[in-house]
Amino acid sequence: MRLGKLENLNLSDNQLNSSILSILSGLSSLKFFQHYFDYFKINCTGWCDLKNLEQLDLYGNNLGGSLPDCLGNLSSLQLLDVYENQFTGNIVSGPLTNLISIVFLSLSNNLFEVPISMKPFMNHSSLKFFSSENNIIVTEPISFHDLIPKFQLVFFHLSNSPTSKAVNVEFPNFLYYQYNLRFLDLSHNNITGMFPSWLLKNNTRLEQLFLSENFFVGTLQLQDHPNQNMTELDISNNNMHGQIPKNICLIFSNLDSLRMAKNEFTGCIPSCLGNMSSLGILDLSNNQLSTVKLKQLTTIRFLKLSNNNLGGQLPASVVNSSSLVFLYLSGNNFWGQISDFALNGWKKMWTVLDLSNNQFSGMLPRWIVNSTQLSAIDLSKNHFKGPIPRDFCKLQGLEYLDLSENNLFGSIPSCFNPPQITHVHLSGNRLSGPLTCGFYNSSSLVTMDLHDNNFISSIPSWIGNLSSLSVLLLRANHFDGDFPVHLCLLEKLSILDVSQNQLSGPLPSCLGNLTFKENFDKAFVNIGSVFGSAYIGKAYYDTRNPKLVDNFQIMGNPFRSNIAEEVIEFTTKNMYYGYQGKILSFMSGIDLSCNNFLGAIPPELGNLSEIHTLNLSHNNLTGSIPATFSNLKQIESLDLSYNKLNGVIPQQFTEITTLEVFSVAHNNLSGKTPERKNQFGTFDESCYEGNPFLCGPPLRNNCSKEPVSSQPVPNDEQEDDGFIDMEFFYVSFGACYTVVVMTIAIVLYINPYWRRRWFYFIEDCIDTCYYFVVASFRKFSNFRR
Repeated sequence: MRLGKLENLNLSDNQLNSSILSILSGLSSLKFFQHYFDYFKINCTGWCDLKNLEQLDLYGNNLGGSLPDCLGNLSSLQLLDVYENQFTGNIVSGPLTNLISIVFLSLSNNLFEVPISMKPFMNHSSLKFFSSENNIIVTEPISFHDLIPKFQLVFFHLSNSPTSKAVNVEFPNFLYYQYNLRFLDLSHNNITGMFPSWLLKNNTRLEQLFLSENFFVGTLQLQDHPNQNMTELDISNNNMHGQIPKNICLIFSNLDSLRMAKNEFTGCIPSCLGNMSSLGILDLSNNQLSTVKLKQLTTIRFLKLSNNNLGGQLPASVVNSSSLVFLYLSGNNFWGQISDFALNGWKKMWTVLDLSNNQFSGMLPRWIVNSTQLSAIDLSKNHFKGPIPRDFCKLQGLEYLDLSENNLFGSIPSCFNPPQITHVHLSGNRLSGPLTCGFYNSSSLVTMDLHDNNFISSIPSWIGNLSSLSVLLLRANHFDGDFPVHLCLLEKLSILDVSQNQLSGPLPSCLGNLTFKENFDKAFVNIGSVFGSAYIGKAYYDTRNPKLVDNFQIMGNPFRSNIAEEVIEFTTKNMYYGYQGKILSFMSGIDLSCNNFLGAIPPELGNLSEIHTLNLSHNNLTGSIPATFSNLKQIESLDLSYNKLNGVIPQQFTEITTLEVFSVAHNNLSGKTPERKNQFGTFDESCYEGNPFLCGPPLRNNCSKEPVSSQPVPNDEQEDDGFIDMEFFYVSFGACYTVVVMTIAIVLYINPYWRRRWFYFIEDCIDTCYYFVVASFRKFSNFRR
């Protein structure tokens, strides 16, 4: 082989056989080896002989197992990148402890166990860049926390994995000895204690600080001296309180992104934040802020003030801002008619407009349509009235629309058909008329929520062409006609609610073809990207190794997805639940209750093995309960009550171990209730009530043979097991009746002595007739059983 002097080898984006790597052992001069995005199992043979290797890049392959021990022999190695593989093991006992020349080390997105104390690297004096995102952070004895490192880090990323064992983690002590940090990310851990204000004082050149998703407490105390390098500060989702420091704009005069959401900050939003020439992202949502003093918004493009105690009319600075693209003001007490902001010649390039859950009133604003790039509108939970403007048909780029819980009326404009729309919420209004051709060609539609309106006529067949539809909520309208068979064509359908309508006819067997697969599209809404700071800046060139920095910059993504969680209200377990985010992606159910469906329940519904809730109650269904329902192994709620079902309850139901709510009340079922085992041991009498011929626990009806009455009956009645002789019954009953009437007349005319005597006779006669009638009907009932 004639490649003995080769120094750089890049095999990325190929489909090579792993045996090609056997040539590595002969490349004694190799200094740089890069191989990523091939996704095949690489044999590590050949690495250990590369004594001069300085950079080893294995980004994004399918490597697994532990790092090979011989990796520790690469004494010249300065860069090691194993980002996004499947490596495992605790790095304390691995080969990384021997790589004392390492400068750049990326372990992110693997299955490593990484000690938060950084003990394995205390003697790595050259280490400047360390990244361990989404691994498993482990804690160690307190004695390891007092070690003084030889390194001075520039970049440190140690965020947690959902499977981490670390709980109530203390702040890493080695950071007390770091003075050269530019980037620090400790987010998504469970670090407790006071906010580390000392960190800002020690690292005067800090550019990006991410401490979100921890348990820091106390007030936000800033250093006395300005830090003009700080561009991004994120302390969201902690337990911070007090007011936002008024001098924050002076200390961090070049901030591009400030995120302080989900804390307990109170008081006023400093007005200087609106005047900063650099600030592009401001998120102060989910606090207890009460006053807005943003007199102008110079450069802010992303503003999120949702879920505070803000009030008053919509600030003019917000409306008149030329830079604002993403606006979130939901969950406050703003009021007024936003239709008043229709300024002459005014045109806005909105992407997201969220004014939900406030006190806005008046007509829906038509000026919204002037923004041709608008992707999401949420005006829900306000007091808007009137029809949906036909001007909304111009919003061809719309992906998300929520106008629910207002006072809107009229029909949906037939021209409203955005080709990219994914989620539509119009529930809780007074919209009426038949569903016209709105959304007819919206093949990307995932959620259609129209419940609690006044829509009429049949459910249109074109809904069956919405190939991406996963959630269809039509509850509490006035739809009629047969069940829309075309809904069976929706392969991605997972939540269907057509309850409280006037639908009729039989249930189609094709419903059993629905698969109810997991679907993350219905759970999350991705609306554009928010431009943020890159992970690494010009200051990192202080390492005097531009090649390493350039390599690391590919990990810094200045564009961040703007992802929101969807919320769906669905009835299950006899209650309304709000399913949100990841939980929603797994939820599946059908609710056909409170209609006029008739006929038998198709046994094919037993094929819905992934369904979580099924409600067929309050209809006119007949026939028996399909035994195939025992195949519903994931079902949590099954309601068949208030129908006309007969026959027995299949005993196989007791094998369904996921069932939490079950009801067959108020039918014509007979026989014995299911055995009291597994989940069926938890169901009470109310689950079976209203079935007179059903017996067994928890009902009071005993399934044993009914005991004979203690009252005397004629011998022939005790022996007769056939039909009642109705002729004999009528003659006997008529004779008794005649005697009673005549006796009453005689008693009225004779003396008291005979009156008393006849009274005793009448009483005996009535008792005889009563017992005869009771015995006759009891015999007749036994025969019918």
